[in-house]
Amino acid sequence: MQPAYVLHRRSYRESSSLIELFTPEHGRLTVVARGVRKPKSSIQGLLQPFVPLLVSWSGKGELMSLTHVEANGAARHLQGECLFAGFYLNELLMILLQKWDAHPGLYSAYENTLSNLQLNVLEQRILRSFEKYLLEELGYGLLPKSEISLHNTFSPDKYYRFIPEHGFVPCEPVKQADSGRPAVMANIFSGKSLIAIAREDWREEESLLDAKRLTRFVLAPLLGARPIFSRRLFMQPEDGSKHEE
Repeated sequence: MQPAYVLHRRSYRESSSLIELFTPEHGRLTVVARGVRKPKSSIQGLLQPFVPLLVSWSGKGELMSLTHVEANGAARHLQGECLFAGFYLNELLMILLQKWDAHPGLYSAYENTLSNLQLNVLEQRILRSFEKYLLEELGYGLLPKSEISLHNTFSPDKYYRFIPEHGFVPCEPVKQADSGRPAVMANIFSGKSLIAIAREDWREEESLLDAKRLTRFVLAPLLGARPIFSRRLFMQPEDGSKHEE
């Protein structure tokens, strides 16, 4: 049997469901859970997001049949914005992972991130670290990992423009006309922030915000026109404000 999490499920025929699973050794795959929507099904409650599972399947081709499922520990209890963040992780994996590509390190990172999301209030550092790891796993690692390379690449008091397929290029910051301070541009980052992001040092709010801008910039062409529905869950209609993941 293989450890797994449910990323998504949808109805299939009269009483079955199509289940998108994420596993460490087989990556993302789709299985049919036959009869799971019948009233007397004993496994319907297990086939939910954020429940650690042990599963097995059989068959050939793109669509396999789920043959066994059991709990592999306690479910991750996410609530509020942390629940929305969990759905956001699942959407990213659904869209960005190719089927049958093994990512054992990413599986561990996903599992640890779900554990860290069992909070009353969402901490943005948790999502930024996962996005960074995900991009690295997909071959889009943007920042040096060693301290020597990091300091050879960036200077804390300089600014850098991110250019797709070229990386970071030194540049002059664009000044705000009214204050003379550096303006926030989608693809321009301070060396100080880039060093902090590379180290996953989230003590300063500016580094968190810049990490969010950077991952949005890199993820946009990978996601294409496909919407991330979980982002809409972060809207706060009661006062007109909103918080994005």
